[in-house]
This record gives sequence, C-alpha cells and structure tokens, in this order.
Amino acid sequence: MHESRPVLVGIDGSTAALDAVRWAVRVAVDRGAPLVLTSAVSASAFADVDDTTSDAVQRILDDATSVARDAAGDRPLTVSSESHHGTPAGVLVERSADASLIVVGTRGLGEFTGGLSGSVSTAVATHADCAVTVVPTTTSNTSGPVVVGVDGTDNSVPAVRFAYDIASSRGVGLVAVHAWSDVDIPGEHHDAWTHTSANESAALAETLAGWADDYPDVEVQRVVVQDRPVRELVSRAADASLVVVGRRGRGGFRSLLLGSTSRALLHSVDVPVTVVPSPS
Repeated sequence: MHESRPVLVGIDGSTAALDAVRWAVRVAVDRGAPLVLTSAVSASAFADVDDTTSDAVQRILDDATSVARDAAGDRPLTVSSESHHGTPAGVLVERSADASLIVVGTRGLGEFTGGLSGSVSTAVATHADCAVTVVPTTTSNTSGPVVVGVDGTDNSVPAVRFAYDIASSRGVGLVAVHAWSDVDIPGEHHDAWTHTSANESAALAETLAGWADDYPDVEVQRVVVQDRPVRELVSRAADASLVVVGRRGRGGFRSLLLGSTSRALLHSVDVPVTVVPSPS
C-alpha cells in the first residue's frame, strides 16, 4: 500500500511527542507514506527563552527527526518538519485536510510550543478531517490485537477499514466489538434478549461482510455484548495494541467524544486510541 498523503505528528519538545513519533513511524513505513513533524508556535511561549524562536523550534524538530530516523532503521521513510504560528490544536486541525493520519501524545511538556496537552489531543480528535491517533506514554504492547468499535451503521465503516488495515500490516488479530445496549433486560425476558442479541449479531456480521475478502490474513473475533460501548472497549483495551472508534455513532458511540466519556477512553487506557471521522 502506498499512501501519498502524509502522516503528521504533533511535536512540542516533550517525551510524549517523541513516543508519538515512534508509533507514527511504523504506520508511515507500512503505508509508504511520508512523515511530517509539525510544531505550533506562539510568541508568548518564548517569553523566557534566550535562543531565538526559530532556533528553539528547529532544535525540537531536529531531535524529533533523529528519533524518527532511528525508529525507521533501514526501512525507507521520507521525513520532513514544519513549524506554524498558532495554537497546537488549531494548526493540526487545519493541516488535517491534507493528511492521512495525525498522531499526538496524551501529555505534552510544552516547554517551547505551549504543549500538546490532553485537552489539545481531544480537540484534534474531535475536529480533524482525518483519523487521529492519541498515543499514551505507557504504550508497550505492540503484538496485541486491534480492537474496533462497531455500531452497526455506516458511521463505523471507516473505523473498520482503518482497523483492518493496521491489523493486516502488523500481522495481528482484530476484535470487532458491538455493544448494542446499556439498558438492563430483566431475567424473565430472556427470550427477548436472545432475539435482540441475534439481531445485533447479524448487524455486526453485515458491517464486517466483505472485509474478509480484502484482508484474508486477518483473524477476526466478533464480540456482541449488552453493555455500554466505552466500558466494553476499555475492558478490551487491556490486551490490545490499538483501539479504533468512529467519531460518531448510534447510541453510546454518539457520545464517545463528549465530556468525560471521551476522556475516559482517550486518556485512561494504556494503548493508543484512533478516532476515525464518519463519512460526510
């Protein structure tokens, strides 16, 4: 697979940003995509810095470039860097129109650029035109399966596509989670639950239909549960290497990027989370 649109990484001089660089390198190499290291600079961020603004930013970007080249090793990778004036979230959202993926860390030092804090990564994931991956500093499991949330509508199709692509390129399994209800059904209505569960299983199968032909190498585990989507995804994340969700969806998934629910998933699990925009 060759992707002409770049993978962008938000750079702010922090260790978290360098972790994001290392994660992004693997995706860029697998896709044959260029890697672009992007910083956002405001004049006020340099009030207490002796070096000139351009020298300070260039030092940050040079360090990130070295990390990227080390992570790529002998694998071919085109790396470039850029700096912009503006807020980190604003710059990354604007650049997302031309990117295939944006990668950011969950915590930013922001010594020079104002930082890619948790609120910034949430804002980018909420508003970017492309998929956004938020990489925690504790990421260590690179061999676990990819977990994808499936809501049974067209909104989750781009997320499913992204999840299959990553799972295939990394040679890992895919866990497709469809949490269809967060309303308890009393025990005496077991037949109703069974009927509903069968319908929801069929909805999941319909969403996944055809993908096996495109990705025959990916082993898929289908999970249909009567539970809140975020709770099930957080639970599954414990053994995963990546969690993928659509930006909007039916029921619980619609609130996935709102308030405390989105923060719980994006900033509490110890694996990267990718948020993929729904179709226009």
